[in-house]
Amino acid sequence: MGQLGVWGGSLLSWLFIILSYCAVEEWPQWRGPQRDGIAVGFKVPAQWPKQLQQRWQVDVGLGHASPVVADHKMYLFSRRGEDEVLTCMNLVDGKELWQQKYPAPYEVNPVAATHGKGPKSTPLVAGSRVFTLGISGILSCWDANTGKRQWQREFSKQFSKTAPLYGAAMSPIVDQDKCIVHLGGPDKGAVMALDVKNGETVWSCAEDGPAYASPILVTLDEVRQVVTQSQKACLGVDVSDGKLLWKIPFQTEYDQNAVTPLEHEGSLIISGVNKGIDRYRIEKEDDEWVTDNTWENKEVSLYMSSPVAEGQQLFGFSHRHKGQLFALDLTTGKTLWASEGRMGDNASLVITGNVLWALTTQGELIVCKINDKQFAPLAHYKVAETPTWAHPVVLPEGVLVKDESKLTFWQFP
Repeated sequence: MGQLGVWGGSLLSWLFIILSYCAVEEWPQWRGPQRDGIAVGFKVPAQWPKQLQQRWQVDVGLGHASPVVADHKMYLFSRRGEDEVLTCMNLVDGKELWQQKYPAPYEVNPVAATHGKGPKSTPLVAGSRVFTLGISGILSCWDANTGKRQWQREFSKQFSKTAPLYGAAMSPIVDQDKCIVHLGGPDKGAVMALDVKNGETVWSCAEDGPAYASPILVTLDEVRQVVTQSQKACLGVDVSDGKLLWKIPFQTEYDQNAVTPLEHEGSLIISGVNKGIDRYRIEKEDDEWVTDNTWENKEVSLYMSSPVAEGQQLFGFSHRHKGQLFALDLTTGKTLWASEGRMGDNASLVITGNVLWALTTQGELIVCKINDKQFAPLAHYKVAETPTWAHPVVLPEGVLVKDESKLTFWQFP
């Protein structure tokens, strides 16, 4: 009877865990469900704990690709030796369900040697398919349930260079039956739509080379379009036929555009290293698209960290002062507050309700209350001992953190 009670308690515990994940808000792509850094479903605790509990930790290989979650499973794209590897894991315990790999030798540009051989691009789960982009520009489609490779393309016949100087970092996006990517290398590339079923090119918009930012899908002035930072500009491309709609010249030092644009109420927020932050209103007047700069803020600037928005406030991590969090008024562009500096090289941001999360590259997870007056930290956790360049995934039960080689699920006690 006592043994039955032990087993009954154990089964009930596991049942509780499994049922809790049935309500998980999926995180199937770069920066979450809507690609904007907003997480849904996390219940803010009445009192933040002093420490997080480690539910599980697994060795997953090298790289800066972020984990993604769909259908109660996790997918992680990484490097093991000279192979790029896609691993599917159980979300409850981190156990491997399947793994696929392919040879992907890569020589790192000496300037980016400390960032390793990647991959840097975050996978995308769309329906029954998973899409990955390797650091050298190899695009693959996998069956999400079995791991079977459905198709794979490399683009050396189309482009003399198939990745930017520091490796491909753009994360794919899907619109209906099209997988949209920005491929190529320095000075020559194309925003492309590929058929999700077979990888065949649906349309191609030839522009300058890709940068390190990821595209978003938005509707501006009733036109569905893909928006991305390229090597030397910010582009808007008609998602139906690949026609270039508008182009804002935007070039940073060493062509390092790495900030995913953010759409807010018909406008776009763009930034780059030492460029400040700009808001552009994109509208169609008669048959011409007009890009109107409504404000700019030179006090803060984004390098590799993409911003998040809540209401009329924009939150970001500036590379200035050796790393600082800040808030801007989205209506005027005015700086509302900025934290002290020296927070690190970079931080990935997530918003849950009235809470802002920032995971710095030093493995520090900072949680602060959203307000327009001051930086108001609520909790501070050490979640990794090695660099954390990958974006965290905030779920109702905790947070997934990928460091240099391990993936850890931190839960709230």
